[in-house]
Amino acid sequence: MDPKAEPPILVIYAHPRPHLSRVNRPLATALKSLPDVTVHDLYSSYTDYDIDVVAEQRALARAGTLVFQFPVQWYSVPALLKLWLDEVLESGWAYGPGGTALRGKSVLVVASTGGHADSYGTDGAHGHSIEEYMLPLEQTAVLCGMNWLAPLVLHDANQADARTLADHIGRVSGVLGGAARVAAG
Repeated sequence: MDPKAEPPILVIYAHPRPHLSRVNRPLATALKSLPDVTVHDLYSSYTDYDIDVVAEQRALARAGTLVFQFPVQWYSVPALLKLWLDEVLESGWAYGPGGTALRGKSVLVVASTGGHADSYGTDGAHGHSIEEYMLPLEQTAVLCGMNWLAPLVLHDANQADARTLADHIGRVSGVLGGAARVAAG
């Protein structure tokens, strides 16, 4: 396949139980239909958690924008996405001496939570803002020389009505569709 034909946006989709997903699975399906967007489902690709680091790095090298799409679990990313980050973003490739493969690319987090938006904050049940829980991903982007984009988060995903879910899917699709047009133009 011609590398120039590869889409500039790579969505790393990580949902350990997609059959239970009210937002992430339909969002991933919608994003697959966008031009210049590739959705890579980690849980269907690596059922054995044996990540093909070389293939993942090749896909990342071709992308202009990296999107992490996942449900927040225990204030973090799902286990397979954490393993993917640990193994794929190697020193000497993604960061550190000689590690410039991701420099200048953009990274966007598209996440969902089960909690209400007001539960995230100093006065909320979780005691911190959702942005604070995203700091490890933001710092990873900084370490790799990537441009951090403001996360798109849908709170209370399990209770969201059909309109709220459709609005979120439309918002994310619009942002990625616009980013793809800019990257291609």
